[in-house]
Amino acid sequence: MTRPGLRLTGAAGIVVALIFAGLVDGVVPFAPFVSDAQAKVGRPLTPGSVAGVTRRTTRRVIRRSTIYVTRLPAACVKTTINGTVLWHCGSTYYQPYGGRYVVVHIQ
Repeated sequence: MTRPGLRLTGAAGIVVALIFAGLVDGVVPFAPFVSDAQAKVGRPLTPGSVAGVTRRTTRRVIRRSTIYVTRLPAACVKTTINGTVLWHCGSTYYQPYGGRYVVVHIQ
């Protein structure tokens, strides 16, 4: 099939064998094996993606300080973190507590 001293292995050997056997007329380099894209959108290949699990299980910790105020500063926005209602005023968070507001730190 091949000249003495010349050995083809792997895919090249298989292609040469098919050509000499008359099963294949020729080889088109880089011919597509699949005509359509075979991808599924939405789920990762691995069911327990490390990045996804890390994002879903990361929880914020809300720690109360000893600073209390009776009224909130102007332009505060009501928000919810981990099911706790907080008021976000600038860079400070306040939590309603017994008719007043306590300054909380989010970590």
